[in-house]
Amino acid sequence: MSTPPAPAPLLIACALGIEHLALRLGDRGDAGGPVTVLRTGMGPKAAERSVTRVLDGPALSAAAVLATGFCAGLAPGMHPGDLVVAEETRIADGTVPCVGTDLLVKELVRAVPGRTVHTGPLTGSDHVVRGQERSDLLATGAIAVDMESAATLLSAVRTGPRPVAAVRVVVDAPEHELVRIGTLRGGISAFRVLRSVLPAFYEWHRSLLLPRR
Repeated sequence: MSTPPAPAPLLIACALGIEHLALRLGDRGDAGGPVTVLRTGMGPKAAERSVTRVLDGPALSAAAVLATGFCAGLAPGMHPGDLVVAEETRIADGTVPCVGTDLLVKELVRAVPGRTVHTGPLTGSDHVVRGQERSDLLATGAIAVDMESAATLLSAVRTGPRPVAAVRVVVDAPEHELVRIGTLRGGISAFRVLRSVLPAFYEWHRSLLLPRR
């Protein structure tokens, strides 16, 4: 009797220590397979190096990859604690389409009830975006920006074919910039949301393991 193949692992990549802490404090049970949470360090170059290194190793060579953490919202009406599910990630080196976005939206609504979930392109930057640059990026069709997701997913697909996705929590938005007084509350809200998203990530990963008809 043949032994069924082991489920493909899931690599969840974030950049910052505070993001890594939120994910460590989240619900780590009920995963559909082996899960690794990787702190890449801040910026696209750090993300590229870290993700390429771990996916080149045998343990995670077939892993699905999900980039997460905080982001800056670009669209008016976004608030700290809102969620962004990327339909694609964009960076100067290339655009990467994401897999299973509809399922992620459904599961995030279930995992974090009451939070708004936005879908659309997520663009990359190598610096914190402010002021007019935020408006310029919105004009390209992007709904949010961060420094690592696009580099993470592009590095992931360059090492081999695999499912990829990106989910970010808005911590900074046009009417709620971090430089303003009172934004600490928004940061705490975003942290709590990020701490709650792991069950949605596990359902996304589990869906990838189902046989295709």
